Amino acid sequence: MITVRPLQSLRPVSEKASDVASPPYDVLNADEAREKAKNNPISFLHVNKPEIDLPRDVDPHDDSVYQKASENLQALIRQGVFIHDQEPCFYTYHMKMGSHVQTGLVAVTSTEEYRLNKIKKHEHTKPDKESDRLQHILSTHAQCGPVILMVRSGSRIINWLKNSMQPDNLLYDVRGDNQTQHTLYRISEPASIKSIQKVFETVDALYIADGHHRSAAACRATEYFRSRNPEHTGEEPYNFFLSVIFPDDQLQILDYNRVVRDLNGLSTEELSERLSVKFHMTPYVPSEGSVDGAFHPDRERTFGMYLDGQWYKLVLSAPLPSLDPVDTLDVSILQNHVLQPLLGIDDPRTDSRIHFVGGIRGLGELERLVDRGDFRIAFSMFPTPIDHIIRISDAGKVMPPKSTWFEPKLLSGLLIHPID
Repeated sequence: MITVRPLQSLRPVSEKASDVASPPYDVLNADEAREKAKNNPISFLHVNKPEIDLPRDVDPHDDSVYQKASENLQALIRQGVFIHDQEPCFYTYHMKMGSHVQTGLVAVTSTEEYRLNKIKKHEHTKPDKESDRLQHILSTHAQCGPVILMVRSGSRIINWLKNSMQPDNLLYDVRGDNQTQHTLYRISEPASIKSIQKVFETVDALYIADGHHRSAAACRATEYFRSRNPEHTGEEPYNFFLSVIFPDDQLQILDYNRVVRDLNGLSTEELSERLSVKFHMTPYVPSEGSVDGAFHPDRERTFGMYLDGQWYKLVLSAPLPSLDPVDTLDVSILQNHVLQPLLGIDDPRTDSRIHFVGGIRGLGELERLVDRGDFRIAFSMFPTPIDHIIRISDAGKVMPPKSTWFEPKLLSGLLIHPID
């Protein structure tokens, strides 16, 4: 069984929600956040990226940054922008981006179940990013960014959530980036709360979709507060982390593409010759009426390559030496057969010659980066299927970095989980 709890949230008053709501902390750099929060003193970016309120030369991991996050959050509370809910509630989080719709449950989930791997991971975390989120939690005494979790076969859960989407329960209706509509409904009736919890008693596991650093930091925060609380019971708010749980068949993964700065000393002809050993490589000619001239892979083991102003279609022709679920991922195939042996990218997590471009930016962004000379070559990818994440998580393995780009993104600042 999986434990889900309602949360007694800290949240903006309804009339301020649109001004408060912000993108997640990790999708904007500091300059982009400064620009977005300009002339908006109650944007949640002042809490989630507080370096925007400090001199530009301040290290974003300096103690003053985390102190500023706490000060800014407390100011929003004093000003009446944020209020504390008087009772624990679940919430329905409904998102619509174009034709895509997804509906999830906002709850708090157990750090102990994370530790026991009942909440399963598919990525390694980076120590510096994990410590950054931990310090943010310790300074604000709150979890400000929700983790996206997914549950298999979520039809019963969706039925409960759809029943909650009534006008009387409407809390927020906010438009975010990419013309995405974010609608939240409150579930406060004790009978409904118990019914939802009962549904999760039949669930064996949850899977982290997006938010590995936030969930790992929450687990470390539990250890921190537990060590300082001689009366620890396991029921304190710091034992749970803010989550939005979506059925696996509602989440949308976009392509996560790659650009590389040079050809590792190879000429175009040499690279093409070496690629032909393991790939069928053909120039791509777009069909009449296509939206753009880029090659969008429409199946696994197929890649687009943009080089010297021309798109090529690459189809893997060599047999895979391993049936390991990680090695058969497209991101692994590209890394193991192209990026590492041909272009010299040994560790994509640390090599400054490679850059990753989320699919929401479109393949035109790859062309732009290459055409203006910042990068020499680009690769377009087929999105990683959801079932691959589940299979790899169940096997206790991890995916290569930058394997998935989930879209749409949740907004930050609409619901906060205080942990004291």
